[in-house]
Amino acid sequence: MTKGGTVYMMASLNNEALYTGVTSDLIARVQEHKNKVRDFSFTSKYNCVKLVYYNLFLRLMKQ
Repeated sequence: MTKGGTVYMMASLNNEALYTGVTSDLIARVQEHKNKVRDFSFTSKYNCVKLVYYNLFLRLMKQ
């Protein structure tokens, strides 16, 4: 069994703002940023919709 998470960075369209986050579901989280699901969030305010970096971390769990 594996568990893990992803550290990721989103940039604004003009590359002036950068957001760093952690999630267990990168695809869903990026879609939330692009669709501006949270109206008053940093990423919505500064239009951070470009995924510019991610690093996946996996951890093996003993059964």
